[in-house]
Amino acid sequence: MPRVFSVSDSVLIEADPAVIYRQVSQPALMGRWSPENLGATVPDGQGAAATRPGLVFEGHNKRGGVRWTTRCTVTAAEEGRLFRFRVHAIGLKQPRLRGPIATWEYRFAPVGEGTEVTETWTDDRRGWPDPLANAFDRVVTRGHTFADFQRRNIRTTLRNLKAAMEAPGS
Repeated sequence: MPRVFSVSDSVLIEADPAVIYRQVSQPALMGRWSPENLGATVPDGQGAAATRPGLVFEGHNKRGGVRWTTRCTVTAAEEGRLFRFRVHAIGLKQPRLRGPIATWEYRFAPVGEGTEVTETWTDDRRGWPDPLANAFDRVVTRGHTFADFQRRNIRTTLRNLKAAMEAPGS
């Protein structure tokens, strides 16, 4: 079965694009919304500076009882419009295994009084043969392709982000 290399979903949030962008563009905060990400370690003194291309950070993740760390680089940061980073190393405690893994992108478009937020995951493992990638994916996601697995994760993340951004006092 051929792989699906990119999936995305969108949600309308009753908040200004710049406000949502300032939250999403801080990788340390992603654990508040994601069902799998626990947040990130950003170099000292650069917590809010994740909004600049070239910033490297380490993402901390958990699926079931397994935890791992990824190394990521911000590739696009346009205030209130676009935040993108690529994942290029992975490991259990330290991201030692290097190579193209995935790209995550968040787009923010004003719609009336709110913002349409679109989250996209792209599989960057282009060098992997489809049968090998499909077999690997089904083992690490307990029977799913990464595209199907990430589609559900994206939906959950966006639903949680919407709830947080629209909560009283946010």
